[in-house]
Amino acid sequence: MIEITDLKASVEQTPILKGISLRLGPGEVHGIMGPNGSGKSTLARVLAGDPTYRVTGGSVLFHSTDLLELDADERARRGLFLAFQYPIEVPGVTIGNFLRAAVNARRDEDLPAMEFYGMLQERLKELGLDESWGNRYLNEGFSGGEKKRNEILQMMVLQPELCILDETDSGLDVDALRVVSEGVNQMRSPERSILIVTHYERLLEYIAPDRCHVMLDGRIVLSQDGVELARDIDERGYDFIREQVAAQAS
Repeated sequence: MIEITDLKASVEQTPILKGISLRLGPGEVHGIMGPNGSGKSTLARVLAGDPTYRVTGGSVLFHSTDLLELDADERARRGLFLAFQYPIEVPGVTIGNFLRAAVNARRDEDLPAMEFYGMLQERLKELGLDESWGNRYLNEGFSGGEKKRNEILQMMVLQPELCILDETDSGLDVDALRVVSEGVNQMRSPERSILIVTHYERLLEYIAPDRCHVMLDGRIVLSQDGVELARDIDERGYDFIREQVAAQAS
């Protein structure tokens, strides 16, 4: 699905990503963990095409296409989705109208209104959301948990091929975390890949990724299959990984 090779990126001439290499196959779910400032969110935003960051080296292939040559909107049209850590509010634009415009932007022909709103109601029910949700303005007055549920709703409606979740669990209580996790698990498919950026082990326990990675100082320093690595970090913090990295360097 996506192959990242020695990716380097900077912001305001400060290097953030210092050589990221990662392969994510169709049907796979990977988790990326790391302390603040390690570059996790930068990786997510660079993949989505955020112009704040300047790519200074490496390559990213998405379905064998050079992702770095595409503008952000074209990446989205081709099936890349980013769930933001801090979703913005858009007063005056309803969720229903926003999602319908987004769905039609990915199609050769517009989806009939009745068909779209029928599909939207199905997705709302799957997330346990009221039917009136689609009439609310996009994230306006939403709690943190509601904003994150709305991100999952967008993902379920758009059906992207590559889903990148940038700390979607940040600030969620237990109930909201469960709803978000169930939504992500419903999206698992042999034709879809999911990359989860998180600080915490708890989301990965609900989702059970195929592989976990740890980022430190702009690099992936450790990778393991399953969720055991995330559990070790939850129990021991990142110091034991820093010690391993230092030992290997010496």
